Amino acid sequence: MRRNKNTALTLRLQGKSYSEISKILGAPKSTLSGWLSRVVISERLKTKIEQRAAKKSIEGLIRRNKNQTILAKQRAYATRKVASEEIRPLSNADLLLIGSALYWAEGYKRPIVRNGRKLTHHPVSLTNSDPYLVKIFLRFLREYCKVPNERIKASIRIFPNQNAGTLTKYWQKETEIPIQNFGKIYNGISKSSRGKRPFNRLPYGVVQIVVADTPLFHRIIGYIEGIQKFV
Repeated sequence: MRRNKNTALTLRLQGKSYSEISKILGAPKSTLSGWLSRVVISERLKTKIEQRAAKKSIEGLIRRNKNQTILAKQRAYATRKVASEEIRPLSNADLLLIGSALYWAEGYKRPIVRNGRKLTHHPVSLTNSDPYLVKIFLRFLREYCKVPNERIKASIRIFPNQNAGTLTKYWQKETEIPIQNFGKIYNGISKSSRGKRPFNRLPYGVVQIVVADTPLFHRIIGYIEGIQKFV
């Protein structure tokens, strides 16, 4: 015991903290306090001990945060996996609701005005950057609304440092719209999107899906109004 006490005293005078001495000797901090409470160390050593303690505290906090981040990611993955398995193959009724809701949220619905006069014709038009959203809307058009593929048109908006040819090939592959149905390529951020998000968050640009069919437009608006009755 006396030997440990002497060793503890030596370590303390070398600038070791109670925690460090406890680890070296295997002695409880309460015992060390009894041995060393009257030991006076220099301000320089006190500062070093405090700095080491602060560093270890930060390192411990970083480790805990990393562990918490890993656990949070694992929980999120498990939750999403279980939730994804609740979705079954989409029926026609599912496509009707999903397609109508997507157009309600993302489709162009305002009247077209030229020279101060509202036009009577109105195309079906939906613009988005998410390929999955675009593909499910196309399923709605093709499978539920029975729109022939050759009647579906597309145009692309690209941003600085993006390649028009590469993105055209990308969207043609994703949408399976005939390449000849891809129209003009627009450059830069549209007026409606300015200030909403940085353009570099849209790695594939933005695609606009268009079907020039006024009756279909009013039909989809009718679907939306039908949903509204149950809200």
